[in-house]
Amino acid sequence: MSSQLEFTKEIEKNTAGIYQKIKSVVPEIEWPLHAPYIYKINELKKKKNAVILAHNYQTPEIYYGVADIIGDSLTLAIEAEKTKADIIIMAGVHFMAETAKIMSPNKKVLIPDINAGCSLAESITADDVRKLKKQYPGVPVVTYVNTSAEVKAETDVCCTSANGVKVVESLGVKEVIFLPDIYLAKYVALQTKVKIISWHGKCMVHDQFTAEELNQLRKNYPDLVIVSHPECPPDVIRSSDFTGSTSGMIQYVKNKKPKNVFLVTECSMSDNVQVENPTTNFIRPCNLCPHMKKIQLPKIYDCLINETNEILIDNSVIQKARLPIERMIKVGRQSSLS
Repeated sequence: MSSQLEFTKEIEKNTAGIYQKIKSVVPEIEWPLHAPYIYKINELKKKKNAVILAHNYQTPEIYYGVADIIGDSLTLAIEAEKTKADIIIMAGVHFMAETAKIMSPNKKVLIPDINAGCSLAESITADDVRKLKKQYPGVPVVTYVNTSAEVKAETDVCCTSANGVKVVESLGVKEVIFLPDIYLAKYVALQTKVKIISWHGKCMVHDQFTAEELNQLRKNYPDLVIVSHPECPPDVIRSSDFTGSTSGMIQYVKNKKPKNVFLVTECSMSDNVQVENPTTNFIRPCNLCPHMKKIQLPKIYDCLINETNEILIDNSVIQKARLPIERMIKVGRQSSLS
């Protein structure tokens, strides 16, 4: 990795506007470390016709400093295809970079850290899906977008937490195989009459939250509004005031403007939402995703300079995996979660 870049007066001046926006969530002492990378990355993007896609779980200096497109998994999947850039850098985890490559096979897709994985994506393999299809012949497979390209290639239609119910019901069948998140499957099952055959995958971040923790927080903050992600355990969702995708959670806070709020999801999202909602107090006993936190400004800089960590997927897999993603995009969001 490159050595620390120098923080000059020119860089300080050119990045002052960005810092003003995020100073409530980024300590002043850290800015001389971040600003040179933000400045250089934004310069390099123009020279190389590159765009940076950043998931809502990225840190504020990435999310507001260098990202061109921000959002949840569904947004990033859609926007990856629309971009006219030659190079896409995915500030997110590996399955997101694969999805971008599937949607933009002729573009160079890079990820700043090739080891930025996902506990959910790693909970299931393409072989597991093939075995399930043999076990339940003729039952359509709905797969969460948080999966590998090979798993998507074995799938009928993908979904996100923003449209899981809508995707399941769009199939017009009595039962579906729903993979791989057990908690999202339970959440979807509560909202549809379609029988859900689930898998045992979990998100290591959302699985850590407990209803006991939330109940204790309510004692400390009687007016607390709790907003959770459907990857959380069922007792956590029952203890929440609203449950939705990351974009749905952001929209809820923006619309409701609660005095005190706890976002039951990855920690950096609270920082990002705080920037846009300065009058709301964000309670933060939250959990960090070790995979998302592998994405850092110096790694983005190196990745952009050297064009390293390119995502390469066999063309036959791309062709098979693209169809279920396109079907997911066609279904769109459901209003209750977005």
